[in-house]
Amino acid sequence: MAFDSFNDQTLSRRAMKAELLDAETELKLAYAWRDERDEEALHRLINAYMRLAISMAAKFKRYGAPMSDLIQEAGLGLMKAADKFDPDRGVRFSTYAVWWIKASIQDYVMRNWSMVRTGSTSSQKSLFFNMRRVQARLEREAAAAGKQVDKHEMREAIATEVGVPLADVEMMEGRLSGSDYSLNATQSAEDEGREWIDTLEDEGEQSSSLVEGKLDNAQLREWLVSALTSLNERERFIVRERKLRDETRTLESLGQELGLSKERVRQLEAAAFTKMRKSLEAQSREVQHFLA
Repeated sequence: MAFDSFNDQTLSRRAMKAELLDAETELKLAYAWRDERDEEALHRLINAYMRLAISMAAKFKRYGAPMSDLIQEAGLGLMKAADKFDPDRGVRFSTYAVWWIKASIQDYVMRNWSMVRTGSTSSQKSLFFNMRRVQARLEREAAAAGKQVDKHEMREAIATEVGVPLADVEMMEGRLSGSDYSLNATQSAEDEGREWIDTLEDEGEQSSSLVEGKLDNAQLREWLVSALTSLNERERFIVRERKLRDETRTLESLGQELGLSKERVRQLEAAAFTKMRKSLEAQSREVQHFLA
């Protein structure tokens, strides 16, 4: 679904007019998309929950990003949720989609907050989206109790409240309070035009690491080829179709081609992986014995 051709109000109006899905219809659409790649079913599923995506996007307007961009990211998160949703788990799609929508919006906000990446770990995300709110509440509570809290005590309280290390709070505080500078700016007037970019360490891989990586990859490919030869023709076919193609096939489609049930194909796949694992472990033990 393309969102660029509509403004915020138009998209919101269309979302509010979309059908409301009951649990049975939602499940039927989810199965149709997962098992048959029915694009009409996917379109109905996404349209029905676009109002949820827009509602969540609106909660992030305070971070200064354009609403149209937030809606775009929310829509992308919704589509990812639809693509990865497993209706067999017995969870409503809306419950599952909330996580993907929120994650997509948060990643976008953090990517665009600053030219310098703010952070991507779970603790850094939690700090980015909660630190100022927690700090404001702690300051209100301290003021109501007639107390004065210094900066260090405040950082410790935030770290305890959010559940992250104190060092993360100090790092995030500096990043949120600072501004972006050009790496081509000179360090000082006394440095004869030396730029900040000249002080950066080259993070590219060294030649030795590249050679070692190529050798390791070549060894791994050799082991995998050897492990595949331990399988019979049908097992190799299942592993190749399920794991080694750009567009992998479902258990159901393989079962139809092989004249087997979906569960039987799953059992054969599991048995093939067990054989391959044993082959790889045996080869690994041989290498370890040789090096000992």
